[in-house]
Amino acid sequence: MTTERLDAIFEHGTFRLVQHPQIPLREGQRVRLVIETEESPEAILALAANVYAGFSPDDLTEVEQIALQRHDFFG
Repeated sequence: MTTERLDAIFEHGTFRLVQHPQIPLREGQRVRLVIETEESPEAILALAANVYAGFSPDDLTEVEQIALQRHDFFG
């Protein structure tokens, strides 16, 4: 199986490719699409705002202490 990653825009019920594929395709050839949506900046900020949700003050202190010990991150 040959794969290529292409960007497309969904318009009027169909996908419009942003660029032409490098893989040669025949008219009517069946392909498989895997849809990955891009998150909006607002959605990313909302996720980031919930990173510490449910942590106690002691948990937050521990995380901050671990973050300050960066030399231990990669062993």
